Amino acid sequence: MTIPKAAGNLDPVALETSLIELWNEEKTFVHSIENRRSKESPFTFLEGPPTANGKPGIHHVISRLYKDMVCRWKTMEGHIVERKAGWDTHGLPVEIEVQKQLDLMSNEAIENFGMEAFNQKCKESVWTYEQAWREMTERMGFWVDMDDPYVTLHDDYIESAWWSLKQMFEKGLLFRGHKVLPYCPQTGTSYSSHEVAQGYKEVSEPAVFIKFKLSDSSSSILAWTTTPWTLPGNVGLAVGPDVVYCRVKITAKPSDSWEGRGGAELGEELILAKDLLGNVLRHKMEVLEEFSGSELIGKSYEPLFPGAVDGSNSNAWTVVGADFVTTSDGTGVVHTAVMYGEDDYNLGMKEGFPAQHTVGMDGKFIKGTHEKLDGRYVKECDSDIIDLLESDGKLYREHIYTHDYPHCWRTDHPLLYYAMDSWFVKMTAVKDQIIQHNSEVEWAPEWTGTKRMGEWLSNIKDWAISRERYWGTPIPVWICNECNSEYCVGSVEEMISMKTDDSPIPPELHRPYVDDVKLNCSDPNCSGEMIREPYVMDCWFDSGCASFAQWHYPFENKEKFESVFPVDYICEAVDQTRGWFYSLLAVSTTVFDNVAYKRCLSLGHILDKDGKKMSKSRGNVVNPWDHFNKEGSDAIRWYMMTQSAPWTPTNFDPNGVRESYAKMFLTLWNVHRFYSDYASLDNFDPENKDYYVDIKERSNLDKWILSRMATVAENYHENFVSWDFHKAGRELENFVINDLSNWYVRRSRRRLWNEDESNDKRSCQHTLHEVLLTVCRLMAPVSPFIPDQIHRDLTGHSVHLADWPVGSNLVERTLPPQNWVLEQEMSLVRKLAETGRRVRVEAGRRQRLPCKSGWIVGGPDISDFHEILAEELNVETLTTEEDLDRFQRIEIAPNRKSLGKKCRQDLPAVLELLENADPDNILLEIEAEICILEGYDITIEDIELRRVEKENFAAATISIEEIGDVSLVLDMSLNEKLISKGLARDIIRHVQAKRKEINLDVEALIELNVWIDSREQLFDNDWSHIQIETRAGRAEINQGNAPKETEYFEVDGIGVNFSVKEKN
Repeated sequence: MTIPKAAGNLDPVALETSLIELWNEEKTFVHSIENRRSKESPFTFLEGPPTANGKPGIHHVISRLYKDMVCRWKTMEGHIVERKAGWDTHGLPVEIEVQKQLDLMSNEAIENFGMEAFNQKCKESVWTYEQAWREMTERMGFWVDMDDPYVTLHDDYIESAWWSLKQMFEKGLLFRGHKVLPYCPQTGTSYSSHEVAQGYKEVSEPAVFIKFKLSDSSSSILAWTTTPWTLPGNVGLAVGPDVVYCRVKITAKPSDSWEGRGGAELGEELILAKDLLGNVLRHKMEVLEEFSGSELIGKSYEPLFPGAVDGSNSNAWTVVGADFVTTSDGTGVVHTAVMYGEDDYNLGMKEGFPAQHTVGMDGKFIKGTHEKLDGRYVKECDSDIIDLLESDGKLYREHIYTHDYPHCWRTDHPLLYYAMDSWFVKMTAVKDQIIQHNSEVEWAPEWTGTKRMGEWLSNIKDWAISRERYWGTPIPVWICNECNSEYCVGSVEEMISMKTDDSPIPPELHRPYVDDVKLNCSDPNCSGEMIREPYVMDCWFDSGCASFAQWHYPFENKEKFESVFPVDYICEAVDQTRGWFYSLLAVSTTVFDNVAYKRCLSLGHILDKDGKKMSKSRGNVVNPWDHFNKEGSDAIRWYMMTQSAPWTPTNFDPNGVRESYAKMFLTLWNVHRFYSDYASLDNFDPENKDYYVDIKERSNLDKWILSRMATVAENYHENFVSWDFHKAGRELENFVINDLSNWYVRRSRRRLWNEDESNDKRSCQHTLHEVLLTVCRLMAPVSPFIPDQIHRDLTGHSVHLADWPVGSNLVERTLPPQNWVLEQEMSLVRKLAETGRRVRVEAGRRQRLPCKSGWIVGGPDISDFHEILAEELNVETLTTEEDLDRFQRIEIAPNRKSLGKKCRQDLPAVLELLENADPDNILLEIEAEICILEGYDITIEDIELRRVEKENFAAATISIEEIGDVSLVLDMSLNEKLISKGLARDIIRHVQAKRKEINLDVEALIELNVWIDSREQLFDNDWSHIQIETRAGRAEINQGNAPKETEYFEVDGIGVNFSVKEKN
């Protein structure tokens, strides 16, 4: 026996916090998983691991909402949905935070402090905000196992990552090369884009146009650079194959306005892009010929600094084509120094240019570059380089160039783009496979896969996975100091089996401990020792291993991993497309030749209410706790889901959260309260089969709301399947507010107020019970708290242990039958009710003043709903009428344009006769062709006909697709009986409002006193009706004079005083 509990007032914060305690006490999360074991159908979710050294914010709430929502939904569908939390604990942000804390602004400073001590500080730092993350996760109702998370710094996780790299090594996909990175010689550190973004400054420095003399011609190609220090490393020139170039001859000296160093001799020939002649040249010149860049490709030229680079056995000092060359600035020719720019390096590798440094790691030119440059810091040599080029006649001109340039955030020195030694995964070798795997993923939205990820993969580059850092997963690659053999270790056991006798067993798999391990050379013919490469892995490689490393695969949990791989679902913000989404796919492709995940939801960013990015400087950052502690988690979760599609940016408006709470949750709670309070009073037991009313025996109103519930639930489910969660939420919200509360409950109140037991009352109770349970089960994945409390109040059980009402291949469907015809009929009834309200407003008839009669003309037979509609329209009788003409008369208006041409100076007299004529007689005369006014024949073209309602009638017509026109006519005549009824209804409304104001229970009796200006205007039967409706145990009317402290209102000129107090 489960009798619903009386609901009481809603306090969302108290409700949610008490439920969190109850969930923990009952282990509801655990049971929600364990109860599904028998179905043997796992749905696997992979948590994108956050970093706990940063505080959680509002953007984490939205991502955790969509993770939790899908997992809860799939659980209710019958799947086993285990959710393991994860922590991303390596990487640059951790190091930066610790460096700032310890004031260690260079690699040298870190090493002086001690790598072991530094990494220990990093390990401690990653847990700084773990408690804050736990609290936010629990408070928002995100169910995930945080007591047994995967942690990227754990040895088991690192060992699995080593194993995956070993697979790549054995497939020939791991190789050593260079990666051009922003580099600070003062600190000896390369920087990520995150760090570079912290230090941009506007600088003004020399830029130069340089003449590169062709080997087989007297002409020189002009190229432009803003970094003169890279010119000694020049090994190639890049042109646009389709760009038009000109060979020009200098014909006169420049004007006296020439500034700076450089120049050109008369008759000297230069080559540059046609579009840039005017921007670059300061001499008068003659165009000798035009040609496309493709004609320059393959030509060789003389090096600027002979001997600085060894060009033997290479393609050095050659003109090549490149698609990145434009004519937006410079000369349309790009100077290429392979080791000092990403485009330069990629082009150099493609074209066979020598990859040699002219600059050392200390930022100084290496010996042999040039006698005046060797050993000097490059940024101090720009002017000397320009002097050297001018003295050799290789400088056309210089100018000062102002632009933003990255500086070291630690030392404030300019960074150098520098080719660093790096280890790569040869992603280009698996391009076809990864593109195929990407196409197998169900992306939401679809264009994330086809556009963002697809285009990224179509231009895939080899993945530089090594970093010259300290805190991270050490790269398990050792190189022999004698034979240079390379070996990748794939497990701790393998490392220990290969280590030299004097090497220690590392206490953990981090630097510096792993650095101390030396291996016996993997080549059986070599007796040398292998030294580990001093790099750590890109932390994206760490997280890319999460699908298997969380299980310590392949060393443990083999069956577990194989049963949950590929994972069913991942979800993160769209900026992870080229981060975690890519790294998971890259690792799974290279290791397993498979997808890592079957479905990926890519979320839009969260912005402020005006669509601006949130930042502390703008003061528009939202603290989620402000809403957790006010409207509660349910409201913020519901608001986030319904605000916009998951993949579009969400403009977060705090007022929207308050509105969601007021509209959705207060409405739902009030429906629950209305039902439960009366059910509790009546000891209504929905499980008592003896008193159950079959749906077939219930009223059409009950059947309609149940059918609507089923239809909405079907649509809700379909929108979940298609990732249109916002559409699902909006439709369910509309159902709760408009269908359930504003229509069904309002139309059913009297049924529950009836103190006598009846089939109709029980039908309403069963219907409300069933609808509330279905609504709660649909809402539970989105807003887990209030629906759970309502479900518990009604059944005694948690909604999170219930099945999905729409059903699945694992759980049964529990929705009521659908009746489309009934839904269409009720839709028409509601539209007519709305039309009636509009008719009253236009006719000046207040809503509570009854009309004697109403008629429906046209449309289907809705006589089953006439009683409901009559109450809505406030008419005493409502019937169907076939002839609309019965309520209308014809009005004649002159067609002034036609009559003006016909009557001219007699028009005023004709108009007066028409105005005073009987319309029916005029029409008869026109039809008989005998209508003559002032001597003019009047025809049908001379008048305009309008059909209007007869006196005391008001009407409106609505057009509905598949039904046609339906008209509603109301009788607007008035009598004393109607005035009395209208007055009674206004008194009832004011008294009920007062009952609510003084917080009376629904069952409480009152003492009611009423004073009316004219007692005879309120009939006795209406006075009795007032007493019944307001539960007046004692009532008096016009007894003595009304005291001053009574309530007062006026209606239709009649003054009414009244007082209300609870009857003892």
